[in-house]
Amino acid sequence: MRDTCSRELTSLARSDPRIVILSGDIGNRMFDGFKEEFPDRFYNCGVAEANMISVAAGLALSGYRPFVYTFAVFDLTRCYEQIRIDLCFQNLPVVIIGLGGGLTYAPLGPTHYLCEDISILRCLPGMTIVCPADKAEVMAALQSSLIHPGPMYIRINKKNEPCIHTGKLDFSLGRAHLIQDGNDVCIITTGVLLSEVIRAADILEEHNISARIVHLHTIKPVDELMLQEIFSRFSIVVSVEEHTLPGGLGGMIAEWMADNRIKSSDLVRIGTGDYFLTCCFTQEKARDHFGISAKSIANKIVDELKHE
Repeated sequence: MRDTCSRELTSLARSDPRIVILSGDIGNRMFDGFKEEFPDRFYNCGVAEANMISVAAGLALSGYRPFVYTFAVFDLTRCYEQIRIDLCFQNLPVVIIGLGGGLTYAPLGPTHYLCEDISILRCLPGMTIVCPADKAEVMAALQSSLIHPGPMYIRINKKNEPCIHTGKLDFSLGRAHLIQDGNDVCIITTGVLLSEVIRAADILEEHNISARIVHLHTIKPVDELMLQEIFSRFSIVVSVEEHTLPGGLGGMIAEWMADNRIKSSDLVRIGTGDYFLTCCFTQEKARDHFGISAKSIANKIVDELKHE
């Protein structure tokens, strides 16, 4: 995802002179190609992330399309006031690219991994939140951001993510993707955890459980038509996310259910625990620990269906 992001921004910048990149002192080598072609359109803002957001706001007010890039934990938690006032209050078209949202950087501990980013941003008026599952959706999200009128957060993983989509991708902000159909249970997920959910569905198939998979690449605004269709059809709906349960994908769906008085279906939420990891795990081991690996997801669904 990281390299795809760099290549796509460089490609888009060739035909759009408004594109500028601001980095929080990381990813500079990754953007060597961009800097070589557009040396006056790359700004290394150093470890001053709050200032970087304000600089991006100023560039947006001057007619540019700024892309802010650094670790998600740094360009969100250190900059909340600037994102809220400089970007959202003024509804400026600045794209925040959060590298390593979720458990990508679990090996570096709680100072570097971030499982609260969606909940941090969901409550901000005007903020659009996109969680691509693979490089095809990263490219599509970046392309869509250039015609989006307000602030946007794009959560990306680091590298080696499985390619889910092949061929031409039909991508629109706020519209979900149906990955596979099924009859017994519907699994809704977002971001790079989609690959684990697909493997979980294969395990469920061995138990004669047919799982529908829906990918909400856009958390805000959400595809309400898709949710209406899902909850009119399935008695059990499962949300799966590489994010803490409070305020994330499952929390958003639960709020939607309450607002729409959905009583015919049960929602099962699967995500990371409401606590910090105190050990430095790999992303895979962290997923096992929190019960969001393919096997754990499948086992949880099997148990739920047994008690239906």
